[in-house]
Parts: sequence; C-alpha cells; structure tokens
Amino acid sequence: MNHKNIAIFASGSGTNAQCIMEYFSDNQHIKVACLLSNNPGAHALTRAARFNVDTFVFNREQLYGTPAVMDYLLEQKTDLVVLAGFLWLIPGNLIRRFPMVNIHPGLLPRYGGKNMYGHRVHQAVISNKEEYSGITIHFVNEKYDDGAIIFQARCQVAPEDTPETLSEKIHLLEYEHYPRVIEQVINSI
Repeated sequence: MNHKNIAIFASGSGTNAQCIMEYFSDNQHIKVACLLSNNPGAHALTRAARFNVDTFVFNREQLYGTPAVMDYLLEQKTDLVVLAGFLWLIPGNLIRRFPMVNIHPGLLPRYGGKNMYGHRVHQAVISNKEEYSGITIHFVNEKYDDGAIIFQARCQVAPEDTPETLSEKIHLLEYEHYPRVIEQVINSI
C-alpha cells in the first residue's frame, strides 16, 4: 500500500487539526505531512510543531496571486487537503488539483455559506428553535459550504442550550467522526 499524505489548512486554535494529527500519528500508511495557515498567530501551528508536522504560513497574495501554496502542497506530495477551521475560500486551481474535504458545525445545506461559521451557526440554530444540529463533512468546491455531502451526524438542541453549550456538543461530534471520515476518503483515492 502506498503512503498517503494529508495537508491540513487551519486558521485558529486547531483543536480539530490536533485530533486529526493524533488519529494518524501511528498510522503506517497515512500521515499528516503539513499544516498550512493564513494566520501567523494560529495556535494550530503550535499544535503541529508538537507532532513534528511541517508548517507553512501564507498571506492572501500567496494563496490567490502566486503559485506558492500550490508549490508547497506539491512538494509535500499531498494526496488530500483537509480544512479544519479554515475561513478563506479556496481558489479553484487548488480545488481542481487536490481532493479536498471540510467540516461544518451545522447540518448543511441550512446554516452554511459566507460568514456562517463557529458560534454564528450555533446562534442561528438556537434562534430558530431547531430541534437538532450537528456536523456536515463535505467535499470542497468553489462556494462556501456547497460541496457534495460525505457524512452528517446530529445532536439534540436542548431548550436551555446556549451557543457555548451547543458548541461543546458539536466539537464532540467533530472529534469523533472527522478523522475516521478523512481516513475513509483518503483510502478511496
């Protein structure tokens, strides 16, 4: 079996990125080769360093105007790009070159799109008195939260839930399911 490499894109604290790195840390066939971030202060970079995962910090010009990010992904022999709390739209040239998955903290197609991330999703779910929320793992296309859905898991929204308590429930679903689904996707490539 050939060795397969994952590249993670993260903008923030990197809890999902850490969960993914832990999940694959002992895998003989799949490894997290690198973590890329648009935020030089992202805690995800510190988490990656703990796992001896290469990191690359880029700016808007490097992502949208130069081949820097593409070149780095090719150098890393990337087989799958995984978005883990990455907030910028991915340019089409990367989407066409690499299979790419994302996780959304809500049940798409509702509560998705530009500016619908994190607590904004949880607040909207609670404001609309939804009975359920959950996670959606999907392929990435050139629109926010619009790619083909791979997997969804849901949880009950309690009447007393706040965006913070709902966020905790969603994080548990993310940690439980995202690494496993990533493994299924990369094994199907």
